[in-house]
Amino acid sequence: MKNYVDLEEETWKLYQEARVSLQDKFCELDRICVENTAKVLAAFWANHVSESHFGSTTGYGYDDAGRDVIERVYAQIFGAEDALVRTQFISGSHALSKTLFGILRPGDLLLSISGTPYDTLHEVIGIIDNPSSLKSFGVLYDEISLANDDFDEEKIVDYLKSHLVKVVEIQRSKGYSSRKSISIDKCQKIIAKIKEVSPKTIVMVDNCYCEFVGVLEPTEVGADVVVGSLIKNLGGGLAPNGGYVVGKKEIIQLVAEALTLPGEGRDVGPTLGVNKAFLQGIFMAPQVVRDALKTNCLASYLLDKLGYQVEPSLLEERVDIVLTILFGNKKDMCLYCEGIQAGSPIDSFVKPIPVDMPGYQDQVIMAAGAFTQGSSIELSCDGPIREPYLAYQQGGLTFESGAIGVLKAVDKIIKARKED
Repeated sequence: MKNYVDLEEETWKLYQEARVSLQDKFCELDRICVENTAKVLAAFWANHVSESHFGSTTGYGYDDAGRDVIERVYAQIFGAEDALVRTQFISGSHALSKTLFGILRPGDLLLSISGTPYDTLHEVIGIIDNPSSLKSFGVLYDEISLANDDFDEEKIVDYLKSHLVKVVEIQRSKGYSSRKSISIDKCQKIIAKIKEVSPKTIVMVDNCYCEFVGVLEPTEVGADVVVGSLIKNLGGGLAPNGGYVVGKKEIIQLVAEALTLPGEGRDVGPTLGVNKAFLQGIFMAPQVVRDALKTNCLASYLLDKLGYQVEPSLLEERVDIVLTILFGNKKDMCLYCEGIQAGSPIDSFVKPIPVDMPGYQDQVIMAAGAFTQGSSIELSCDGPIREPYLAYQQGGLTFESGAIGVLKAVDKIIKARKED
């Protein structure tokens, strides 16, 4: 590698130390990968996936056998009654929006129990005024913050006893916040409590960044509906766009009619040539997620050695592919992002700079030299330019390429320190 990547000797030394120290952690990630691969293969076998399912439809998309088998495969993987997996979902946020608009009606109450949701949902809900928001249609909203990075069970139970809550929303990944992401065990415990107190309340989980990090998904522990993006974990770096919604059959039908139109729902929606990419992406996803996690473990080790606070630490359970890095100043945050960009396969020559972005209140710096625009399963690092200057790293299609990108980023800081 030294023949191709110019790094400081200090960077090389840290890398060699990390490879030795991380062996046990990498073995555990390999074990999870094997179990999830078996789960995916079992779904392919049970649903008789064949080459004929790689076909495509245009126009209305009637009778798309490939689309139908993809949705059966997803439903089985998630242990769900039904699934909606569509290229018509532009992003995970779009899939979340359509799910909320599909199941909520004027006068209904939406309760987030993981604090304020991700920035891109603020105008969807009406936290920020927008004439197209749920709020503008008469949907009510409230939230309960986490307590010590866990659900505030007492407050949630009291709230459910005193309010008629239609949907409880859980965002597992931290988004652009400093809290910890939420494990499947914590989800299982609080879902059981919610169902005990308010059985008719729908539990909806934003699962973005979390799929295949462990061996269970939220629908397997009681969630009614789970939503995510295909340009994150489950697309395996091959899906060009898209999102998924899995869960109870009647909920999936409502979401399908919100996505297309009442009366046609899931029966329409052309696949436009994505079936093979969707199938191959979910097949590759366990390995790609594992390599993204290995990349983040390497970054955790190196950044800790340089004196930065990272979350999760190497000793903590990983529940998503996101690594939070506390830089404490704008300069180091930007340098690291510059290094990630320089180590990317696409647009390595581009220097990322903070800019205004739709859906965000602060300027955002985003390093993402990706084959698919905005793909968070590919190595990327981004964050809002605001104190305490937290950056969020995710992805890495292969550990080898992810490691090189991280080394370039760390080296950028080491070089800057020597110059100072």
